Amino acid sequence: MNTDMLIGITVPFLGTCLGSAMVFLMKKKLDPRLNRALEGFASGVMVAASIWSLIIPAMEQSEHLGKFAFVPVTIGFWLGILFLLLLDHIIPHLHMDSDKPEGIKASFRNTTMMVLAVTLHNIPEGMAVGVVYAAFLSGKSDISSAAAFALALGIAIQNFPEGAIISLPLRTKGESKFKAFMGGCLSGLVEPIGTILTIVASTIIVPVLPFTLGFAAGAMIYVVVEELIPEMSSGEHLDRVTVLFAAGFTLMMALDVALG
Repeated sequence: MNTDMLIGITVPFLGTCLGSAMVFLMKKKLDPRLNRALEGFASGVMVAASIWSLIIPAMEQSEHLGKFAFVPVTIGFWLGILFLLLLDHIIPHLHMDSDKPEGIKASFRNTTMMVLAVTLHNIPEGMAVGVVYAAFLSGKSDISSAAAFALALGIAIQNFPEGAIISLPLRTKGESKFKAFMGGCLSGLVEPIGTILTIVASTIIVPVLPFTLGFAAGAMIYVVVEELIPEMSSGEHLDRVTVLFAAGFTLMMALDVALG
């Protein structure tokens, strides 16, 4: 594993930890309007990453199928959706603005289930980075090291506000600043673990690359539609949320094209 790849694997996790460190600098809880704006930005990044870094490369890998090039990525996309749907019903978790836990009933503390909610959110991001790096390592795709890093960097950028979004509410619920910071960091730990496991499984992944790229895209879109969009759209209408969604989308698109 070279240095560039190691940086690409760890940078999304570092983005989460840097965002979580905001708990040491901010005394008050995150303003709901700012929280929604950050969710909008993160949504834009994830949607653009799903399209430019995952779905389009998957289509290119299936060009030999002609007019049926959409079939592998469509199947993979739906498998990703169903996989996250299954995890959503199995893993006990609690969304930020909800008092009703989801998943299998468990006697976890609310703060623990809040961390699990964000961890569930981060699983597809780690998988996405891993799939793209596995494709690069195989040498059997047009995905470059720079393109893989662009995806990792884009996810790290949207992980920064997410780190703050998890650590600050933990602080307001009575956790110490250090515990709130560690809770935010731990929620992002699943990303490098998922990335490494996906790369290790590359011998299985590469032969079905269009399916796995589509799978990661479907999992990310599930998170956006099931969690982020409802949260960014709650409460009073704010145009800035839509603008920040567009800003996140544009930034991720630009990173992928410029670095890829």
